[in-house]
Amino acid sequence: MIDDATIQRIFDTATIEEVVGDYVSLRKQGANFIGLCPFHNDRRPSFYVSPSKNICKCFACGEGGSPVSFIMKIEKISFPDALRVLAKKYGIPIEEKEESQEEKEKRNERESMFLAQSFAADYFAKQLSRSEEGLHVAIPYLQQRGITTPFIEKFGLGYATSQRDGLTKAAQEAGYNLKYFAETGLCYPPEDGRSGGDRFRERIIFPIHTVSGKIVGFGGRIMKKSDRLAKYINSPESPIYSKSNELYGLYLGKKAITQADKCFLVEGYMDVIAMHQGGIENVVASSGTALTLPQIMKIRRFTRNVTVFYDGDLAGVKATLRGIDLLLEAGMHVRALPLPEDEDPDSFVRGHTIQELEDYIQTHEEDFITFKTALYKKDMAKSPIEKANLVNDLLKSVASIPDPIERSLTVQSVAQDLSLNEAIIAKEVKVLRNNHSFQRTKFLPVQSEHNAEEIRDEQQELEQTTPPLPHPSKNELALLRLIVRYGEQIFPITYEDGSEEKYSLAQFVENALHEQEIEDYGELFKKILSECCQNIEKNPHFSPSQYFANHRNPQISSLTINLLADKYLLSNVSKRALGLSDEATNPPIEELIKETELLINGMIGEYIQRQIDHYHKELKKTQSNPLEEERMMQILAKLSELNDIKAQIATIMGMRTIIP
Repeated sequence: MIDDATIQRIFDTATIEEVVGDYVSLRKQGANFIGLCPFHNDRRPSFYVSPSKNICKCFACGEGGSPVSFIMKIEKISFPDALRVLAKKYGIPIEEKEESQEEKEKRNERESMFLAQSFAADYFAKQLSRSEEGLHVAIPYLQQRGITTPFIEKFGLGYATSQRDGLTKAAQEAGYNLKYFAETGLCYPPEDGRSGGDRFRERIIFPIHTVSGKIVGFGGRIMKKSDRLAKYINSPESPIYSKSNELYGLYLGKKAITQADKCFLVEGYMDVIAMHQGGIENVVASSGTALTLPQIMKIRRFTRNVTVFYDGDLAGVKATLRGIDLLLEAGMHVRALPLPEDEDPDSFVRGHTIQELEDYIQTHEEDFITFKTALYKKDMAKSPIEKANLVNDLLKSVASIPDPIERSLTVQSVAQDLSLNEAIIAKEVKVLRNNHSFQRTKFLPVQSEHNAEEIRDEQQELEQTTPPLPHPSKNELALLRLIVRYGEQIFPITYEDGSEEKYSLAQFVENALHEQEIEDYGELFKKILSECCQNIEKNPHFSPSQYFANHRNPQISSLTINLLADKYLLSNVSKRALGLSDEATNPPIEELIKETELLINGMIGEYIQRQIDHYHKELKKTQSNPLEEERMMQILAKLSELNDIKAQIATIMGMRTIIP
């Protein structure tokens, strides 16, 4: 049996465009790829590949899937064998073994750490919006920095008060084990006779997410200048967080990065938030550290085009140039965007309209090697030795470029710009490449929230054929689309007595159907809804789309791919109701609530109609028998009642008010 770590690495590494590209000639079409379908005699390209969703779909024959299910279908092999094919493709060694008790405990420890981060994020957010310090110190500071309430909420910003142990006490009172807060650096444990306390105090808090949305750490910024305090402090390294692995803003920006096929790289948290407010969402920050290979490969999953923002600080620009060679080495197409003097992305974006920003980017963005060459030219005039040193440094960047044609063209450009002999430049680049083992690090894994435990049973034998479940009804299908796409979204609700609770979309649907005593809906709908609710209950970071796209039951995984694929949309009425202009747009929560209630009403209506049809059949039987007059009157009364209920469904569902 393939061990959990290996399974996760396969899922993390396999990208749909690379897997499909081994069998199908693909060409770019917007944010996606298109080619001839390998599953039927396709004369016109109808096979679409979506890198952002990591799925493929043929809109002619209906075939498609995730990287693993695509390999299963194209090679006609089992799930575990498909995993082995992908492992071989990406050079991932297979280690097959049973999960030990120690491994189970380790996995449980990690989940407990994630729960601690979620609790802390909620605590910090409440301190920002409810505490006296938050309202009178932190909020004014954020407003002064130009950050508005919608973006405070979008990025989950919070505040750590001056209280020495506020988070520690809150976690204790909520029944959490402080061990996991200490191990992730949120709190200091008591030791040497000294009491413990919180790491973050009197700071604006920035939650740090993985690419899949899990909170793994925090950054904290002081609000006033201080010679004795660091401007920023971050969560320390822990089993779930490594600063060199994460990129701030990638979770919120990955869709925009895929759509634009470009990623802007900035330095800090505030830069990312300011650009989102300015209308530019395809942006990430390295959070003040040198760019690392794991970070680069996470960007590369969504695009190979990176534009690096440089402020007017010349010393700072030169200090960050060295890290760009890693981008080039990974096969990225790198451009530079120098900002005016005394400007950084935060201040520059806040001072310009979106049109001015786009115009500036278009006119000032330039190839990185060209930018670096121009930057070095002034210093090259100082002396021949200085020029030789700078040229060698420049050629190291050129040598990092993996594509031979692109590298050759860059050599020509550099030789021309610096009035040097092209043959000598080309020879030196060749020497540099021979002396340094350049690798494209193509398949470095990134973190995933796929739960390997859910597919473990499939590795013990060949895939078993399961009898198909009846296809969902129209309303069930529309509601399933919301469940697999947004099932984890939280609905805050209030009851008639004024009490308030929070439910996920999936749990809200389950509760509503249960309250109306509807149990006879389709088995496929019931199975997906039940599994979704159970997993959300166990894991607050559960992703329905990822889970069901890789489900053990091929009928469920196939249906999920259909519901995620762009062509399988809601009706135009539903699409307008959700405020969706395109498939990459997440609906506002209030519109999502309205659409969910509308479809629940539809399911209740279907149930009532089934009851009405049943009693009409009973009525026909009794009408032919004069001895059944009493029974006939009972049926007529029941039909009258059901028709009244059918007319009042909207009123019944409106007994509960939902607060967006």
